[in-house]
Amino acid sequence: MISRNLRHLRAFLAVADLNSVTRASEACHVSQPAVTQAIGKLEREAGGALFRRQPAGLYPTDLGATLVKRVRRAFDILDPALVELSPRLKLTVSAAQLEALIAVREAENFTLAARRLGIAQPTVHRAVTQIEREAARALFERTSYGIVATRATRALADAALLAFAELAQADSDLAEATGREVGRIAIGAMPLARSSILPQALARFRARRPTLPVLVIDGVYNELLANLRRGEIDILIGALRNPPPIDDVVEVPLFMDRLAIIARRDHPAANGPLTPEALSKWPWVVPRLGTPTRTHFDALFAKARPPSILESGSIILMRELLARSDHLGCISRLQAEAEIEKGLVVSLPVEISGERPIGLTLRRDWEPTRAQSDLLAEIRAARSVEGGV
Repeated sequence: MISRNLRHLRAFLAVADLNSVTRASEACHVSQPAVTQAIGKLEREAGGALFRRQPAGLYPTDLGATLVKRVRRAFDILDPALVELSPRLKLTVSAAQLEALIAVREAENFTLAARRLGIAQPTVHRAVTQIEREAARALFERTSYGIVATRATRALADAALLAFAELAQADSDLAEATGREVGRIAIGAMPLARSSILPQALARFRARRPTLPVLVIDGVYNELLANLRRGEIDILIGALRNPPPIDDVVEVPLFMDRLAIIARRDHPAANGPLTPEALSKWPWVVPRLGTPTRTHFDALFAKARPPSILESGSIILMRELLARSDHLGCISRLQAEAEIEKGLVVSLPVEISGERPIGLTLRRDWEPTRAQSDLLAEIRAARSVEGGV
């Protein structure tokens, strides 16, 4: 892994831009031996030479150019947030201080933040205090239930997370270039993706890359979206929102999905009229408010809202509850397909207007590694089977 020594990385970038250790040392206000030492350390970590000497100066090798691209992207994200607090922070702040800031912002408590980082509480407090001293302002406000980050602090913490994510991408890029495999891929998966698209895509991806760690994170959409925007997950897959919820993400449609009304095999509703008025008399299991499925369900029952609604997007909970009661369920047809084929539930012949677009949500400026691109290709290939397109 490339060290997260921000001063070394700035010196490296200066050499790449100025083609000279001497000019880089002047620009970074450090000695020439310090720049040379930083480059040497980075080359050992990268697994090869980052610069080649020419009469006109130092120029990045292919490996160096790979690192230049990622380091530049990281500082392009981080530096505006640093400058907003204090221009001097570009010269003084360390990765350890930023990691402490992130931990305190998330835990809203110095002791809990220290426990999360595995270091002493005074160390965390000192790191945050050092940034506050440079910024000449408080980074957190004390409340009755903890300490809360100011707006500028939240912006810096988010920028630092994205910058660190970019450096993690650099580790993967450099490893790929030298025949190694480093890092992991984190996927935020909504229920439909977990039960249909991802199993096939991941099985095929594993055949290509059997050892690269892959983390699949489930959760509600808003939490997964926040993790995506902070760089904590790489890909979010599931039902798309129209329009996209915020302009720093892009949505890539894969296929359209229809909804189904499901019930246990001997449910008495199948023997009666299947109008919204008749169906509204039964208890229901449906996804939570704000989801695309729930929007279509509410539109179907706009004039006859069922009085008994249990909210859950879990097909397992829905299936088991339907088997034990007179509940009906509204869920993605693809998500319930396996249960229907096994005879665990039946689909009632009720037409629900509208289709849900299923696809990928990505950070707008995200640039995937080779491994991430391979996984995206497998997801797109899986859509042609699952979505029938």
